[in-house]
Amino acid sequence: MNLGYLAYAVLALVSYTLVAPLTKLATRDLSSDVVALVTNGMLVLAALGVVLATDRSLTEAVTHPDAKYMLAAGVCLAVGILAYYRALALGPVSVVVPVFGMFLVTSSLVGVAFLGESFTGRKAAGILLAVVAVYLVTVE
Repeated sequence: MNLGYLAYAVLALVSYTLVAPLTKLATRDLSSDVVALVTNGMLVLAALGVVLATDRSLTEAVTHPDAKYMLAAGVCLAVGILAYYRALALGPVSVVVPVFGMFLVTSSLVGVAFLGESFTGRKAAGILLAVVAVYLVTVE
């Protein structure tokens, strides 16, 4: 089994752990919309660099029959990130991040309901514990 994805997952975890606190610091005096533009603009440039360096066809991707899912994901990502940055600007990281992090639960449920992924007792227990954990963290 190739476990390379786990290394990327851990790298993503470590990197993304710092996004909310740094965004909270940035939005003390800067507009959350400007912070979102700059940080996500950096993401766009990095992704463009990877696409160009790996010689992937952008034209082929945007004309592919599955491009509609990519575009819909982009709309959802834009709405979600802009709302997340605004929430971080307005509220405490210790509440905003766990609520935002519930996407792990809701995405899992969408995967089960619409993508035919398995739903086991262990997954159900994990989802229930995640909901309880977020409740405990966010309630004063």
